[in-house]
Amino acid sequence: MGALKKFLSNCACPKGAAGKLMLAGMTFGHRWISAWGMKHLDGQNPADIVELGCGSGANAVRLLEAFPDAHLTGVDISPLSVDHARRKLKSFAAVGRCEVVQADVAALPFADGAFDLATAFETVYFWPGPLCSFKETARVLRPGGTFLIVNEVGGHEGLPIDWTRWVEGMKYYSASRLVQLLEEAGFAVERVDRRPKLGWLCVVARKDSAGKR
Repeated sequence: MGALKKFLSNCACPKGAAGKLMLAGMTFGHRWISAWGMKHLDGQNPADIVELGCGSGANAVRLLEAFPDAHLTGVDISPLSVDHARRKLKSFAAVGRCEVVQADVAALPFADGAFDLATAFETVYFWPGPLCSFKETARVLRPGGTFLIVNEVGGHEGLPIDWTRWVEGMKYYSASRLVQLLEEAGFAVERVDRRPKLGWLCVVARKDSAGKR
């Protein structure tokens, strides 16, 4: 059991050989929910995207392909994830369309209003706060900018396994709790979508157009 919990700790910050296995597993296992989440960006036309918790870079590729005129900045706290993402995104970086940086979402190294779209696929479970991290996301978004959150688990209800008992630092957030936190951070929540049978949750929020935080 101890070995399993140690391996699962790589969900939050992949490292070493176990981290490489975790990144590969997440890249494969999250592709369906990622495709579903991307549908909630239909009609968007972002120029500057920040992907918070970019992992292996798989979602970054989807975003760059979906928005061919956009520039993307990937952020991850794990040096291993940053390395994997940089290699996966090498061709996009070569033409100046992306970069990947190591950083904490609670202290992003970007200017105010640097982006018009922020995404978080399967990652807010591990964010510090998370209110402070949501406020920091609001800070780096332009007024009217969009924040997309996509979670495979939208609360405790109906779960066959409580992963928070196995993954240190992991927290579940219900839709109502995410809405509350986002509004406190200066966002207006525009859409909450669920796939109840799967437990999936997607929240689309927009930074106050007046730039309030």
